[in-house]
Amino acid sequence: MCTAQAIVPSAILENNYRMKIAVLGTGMVGNALATKLVQVGHQVMMGSRTAESEAGRKWRQSAGGKGEIGTFAEAAAFGELVISCTNGANSVGALRQAGEENLRGKILIDVSNPLDMSQRPPALTVCNTDSLGETIQREFPKTIVVKALNTVNCEVMINPGIIPGAHNLFICGNDVAAKKKVAQFISENFGWERDNIIDLGDITNSRGTEMFLALWIRLWGVLGTPHFNLHVVRAR
Repeated sequence: MCTAQAIVPSAILENNYRMKIAVLGTGMVGNALATKLVQVGHQVMMGSRTAESEAGRKWRQSAGGKGEIGTFAEAAAFGELVISCTNGANSVGALRQAGEENLRGKILIDVSNPLDMSQRPPALTVCNTDSLGETIQREFPKTIVVKALNTVNCEVMINPGIIPGAHNLFICGNDVAAKKKVAQFISENFGWERDNIIDLGDITNSRGTEMFLALWIRLWGVLGTPHFNLHVVRAR
């Protein structure tokens, strides 16, 4: 269990609070999340292996110069909240570059999935008895890891309304208070209804959300679009 106390300001629970947010990763997910967070008024630094990466510069330009770019370490030090959305196979290495001292005591939203992209369809590099979320929490025990947003396409992450009707998002982690803050953050910034965000429990439940990718990838192939999601319906 995580024993660190989150240092994300309590004001995260207040409407219109503008945070310093680190987005680690310059791919599609990092671009989508960072762009949306800049649009709603947060201060965002996108982190990558090099301070002036080409992908980072392109994102900064697309964001109208409103965001900042830097190394993983610079971004992690900058952020009150850290979002990890690097390639899952490289997530732990990227977080090591970010530095334990820059992550200590902070909430880290882990969006990545441990996909082996050398296989078709992609397979998971870790599953069943472990997960990427758990691996990150073990590697950084003084960081508060919350797994979230990893079961939907990045465009659905930031705009759930593109899918009609109610549908669900799943989060998990060891710190109950941190999960509540993350759920509210997702709701206020990305438009998810709080009642549609399901807390699965501790960080071991990352196994379930990450393994969902095996089905998600196949559904994408059948439906011909990544813009879909699940709605969990309880029996009366």
